[in-house]
Amino acid sequence: MLAIAGILVLLLLQWNKNPRKLSGGVMHSAATALLAGIVMVGAYSSAKPDETLNHTTVGIKFIVVLIILVLSYMNAKKSELKKNIWLTLLGLTVLNILIATVA
Repeated sequence: MLAIAGILVLLLLQWNKNPRKLSGGVMHSAATALLAGIVMVGAYSSAKPDETLNHTTVGIKFIVVLIILVLSYMNAKKSELKKNIWLTLLGLTVLNILIATVA
């Protein structure tokens, strides 16, 4: 959750900037969230073998973080972050937070 919150904060810091520039921390936070999610699912499966994990929710969160990681990697070296890419990253981050809290 902290890595996803880090992505949200880094994206919101670009709210009033012109031109927007993607911080390298977004890519690092997305990679951290992806790796932490994989480790947590593996640890959960071995720690509580009797309980079942909602793999649909985990899979959706995995895909969302993977899309954030790919989009941030594709735009890391660009001098300006387009508004639609910024809004997409922001929307995917909020979606990931909502899935984590609601589901």
